[in-house]
Amino acid sequence: MEFIWNDGGRAASGFVGLTGDCVTRSIAIATGTSYRDVYRELGEVSNKTPRNGVCTHHSEAYLKQLRWQYTPGRGQRFLADSLPKGVVVVHLEMPTRRRHGHFCTVIDHVIHDTWNPSEEPDYQIVGYWTCAAAASETPLPCPAPGSSQNAEQVTTQKEFDKILHRLRALDSTANNHASTEGEKRNALRMMQNLMLRHNLSREDIRDDDNVESVCFTRRACPVNGRRACAWEKWLAAYLVTEIFPMTGWYYGVKGNRTLFWFYGPVEDVQNCITLFRELLLTIATAAQLQYGGHSRGSGASYAEGYVRGLPRHNSPDEDDDTQPSEVVSETALVHARTMAVQDAARKWLRLECGVSIVTTYGSGRNQHDPDAADRGKRHGAKHDVTAENGRKRLGFS
Repeated sequence: MEFIWNDGGRAASGFVGLTGDCVTRSIAIATGTSYRDVYRELGEVSNKTPRNGVCTHHSEAYLKQLRWQYTPGRGQRFLADSLPKGVVVVHLEMPTRRRHGHFCTVIDHVIHDTWNPSEEPDYQIVGYWTCAAAASETPLPCPAPGSSQNAEQVTTQKEFDKILHRLRALDSTANNHASTEGEKRNALRMMQNLMLRHNLSREDIRDDDNVESVCFTRRACPVNGRRACAWEKWLAAYLVTEIFPMTGWYYGVKGNRTLFWFYGPVEDVQNCITLFRELLLTIATAAQLQYGGHSRGSGASYAEGYVRGLPRHNSPDEDDDTQPSEVVSETALVHARTMAVQDAARKWLRLECGVSIVTTYGSGRNQHDPDAADRGKRHGAKHDVTAENGRKRLGFS
């Protein structure tokens, strides 16, 4: 199914940090209501913050309150043909993974979410909600009849940034040893009032070098064959290490294909997928032209050498002591932020997608052609990975 990245207005409403907000996000997208209003109203229905998810019976009660009609899914696969056209809120579950359900909005058979659940083969439709007022052929949802939209309640990003700035300033005062007891009590009281008024928690006002405000996604790139070639795995590892260090990857099998999953900041993942596909085609074509294939024998050795020969930019040079201290310090700060984003991306993947990364190691191939590998390494070293436009030219020798 087609997929459009959509956070339901979470970032625009000023929310930061990691959260399992699929219910809030899907309802905000489907009804056209502001994310902040849906977040607040779901909190009132469930009598707790929706930050870490909402129980199914609470989400059902809320959607019924908005006059949406429920249709059982009867365990159908998550396919476009299983859903009606128009705006649909879908409840998905995996029979093999208990306590891992997901809500998403599908508009005219196009998924609007922060990741594409249709790429998971095990998802089944528990049920879905539709509303006559939201049924249309347009990808722009309209508010449900029972939803409450008050222009005075919609907070702009600029206004909410001011609120976050004020809360962080008060938090600094409350934790400053130089502040008097009266100043600390006053700061804490004002913080409590602001957080209650705007439905915030302390996690929402954390500011870890703006890492908390990064928007994440996950996308799959399928390749033929149930067993991924070693050079394909090395290529994925090369991209997330050298070119897009804030992204991560893993792989799995779906039918007769291997899926390479990339996750991390939205723009980085999109660019990483594009470059991965381009390099896959380039290397496989070069191996095919010279050795008749890329998955075994000399062709696989050539492809492995090609990946190993690709230029390295981000690998540390332990022998370089000539860099000024300012450059070293800046590099350390960039590395620290990269590590923070990587850690946040793994937490997001576990919280939002129910996926925990496990590192495995495999054995090498028995048939290795050193000459083909050396030739591939020479060709890979000539590849300009950083070129943005234009076709890559391969100079064979």
